[in-house]
Amino acid sequence: MPTMNVSLPKALAEFVEEAVASGQYGTASEVVRDGLRLLQYEREARAEKLTILRREIQIARDEVNAGQFSEESVMDILAEVRAEDEREK
Repeated sequence: MPTMNVSLPKALAEFVEEAVASGQYGTASEVVRDGLRLLQYEREARAEKLTILRREIQIARDEVNAGQFSEESVMDILAEVRAEDEREK
């Protein structure tokens, strides 16, 4: 496994030390690896959300261009959804 030297601000260094001292992690490297895995997961999740959002926006554009849109406002639609939720309870 490659080795890297990383400089951390005091607050993050203390956080790493506390995580190791708590027994949650065996070494500082485990804490950093876990943090990097979380960052990687969050970036992948964000990229996936953006892909979905872009797809949904394109669908909406296509519908508008085809003349398929509602005259209702967002607030009207929200009220309908809330009313439907209440009926289901």
